[in-house]
Amino acid sequence: MGKSRTVILGVAVLAALGAGYVAKNLTAPAPQQPVVDLGPKTPAVEMTDVLVLGQDVPMGTELGSALSWEAWPVDNLNANFITRDQSPQALEELRSSIARVALYAGEPLRRSKLIGEGISFMSAILPSGKRAVATQIAADTSAGGFILPNDFVDVIMTRRAQEAASTGGFITETILKNIRVLAIDQTIQEDEEGRRVKVGETATLELSPEQAEIITVAQQMADRLTLSLRAVTDTNEPAGNEGAYLVSGAGRGNSVRLIKSGQVTEVGTRK
Repeated sequence: MGKSRTVILGVAVLAALGAGYVAKNLTAPAPQQPVVDLGPKTPAVEMTDVLVLGQDVPMGTELGSALSWEAWPVDNLNANFITRDQSPQALEELRSSIARVALYAGEPLRRSKLIGEGISFMSAILPSGKRAVATQIAADTSAGGFILPNDFVDVIMTRRAQEAASTGGFITETILKNIRVLAIDQTIQEDEEGRRVKVGETATLELSPEQAEIITVAQQMADRLTLSLRAVTDTNEPAGNEGAYLVSGAGRGNSVRLIKSGQVTEVGTRK
C-alpha cells in the first residue's frame, strides 16, 4: 500500500471518530438545572371596585364627572364605601348628587357626605339645635369682601346715639362673637381702576335660638351691621352673646331699652 493511501485512510478514520463524538454529545440529555425552593407563594391581593372622587368637589357642588370606579383592596374596605358589587348603578345615580361637605380627589365617596333627596342644602349642613339667619351687612366694611362660607366672624353693630343725635355721635359695639358664616352672597364688580372685587351684602349666619333673637333686634336698631373676620387660631373660643341685653330689655350699663310703637330707644338711668 502506498504512503499516500495510508495518509488518506488515517484522515478518514480520524474524521469518523470526530463525527461519532459530536453525534454522541448531541443526543446526550441536557444536564438538569438545580431546583431552587422559593418558599410558599404569596396569595394575590383580593380587589374590588370602589367609587372614588377623581377631583376636588366644593361643598354645595354637584358631583358630575368627578366620580369613577377604582380597584380597592378588600381588606381595607370601610363599611361606608360604595362598591360596584353592592351598587352597580351608583356611578350614574350619584352624578347629580350635591356635596354636603367639601370632598377631595382620591377620597372614597360616602353617602353620609351627600345631601339626601328632598333635603335643602342649608338645612342639610345646619347642625342640630342651630338656626340659619340671613343678615344684611355693610358690604364696604366686611373684611374687604374676603369673608367666605365656614369663616368665623364677630358681629359689630353701629347706631346713632340718642343723646348725640344733634352732633352725629355713634355707638359701636360687638354684639356676637365667633359666629360661623354658612353662606354669603358675592357679586363681581369692578372698581375705578378696573380691578375685579367681590362684594357681599347678605350673610347667612349659624346661630343659636338666643343669638337669632339678638341679631333680629340688632337689625331693627342698627344703622349698620359689620362682620369682623376672625383668625383661624381664634375660632376655638366659645361664642359670645354680648348683645343679649338687646333681647332682655335690661339695657347695657346704666341704660334701659324701651320699645314703643315699634321704635327702640335707650335711656340712661341713675345709679
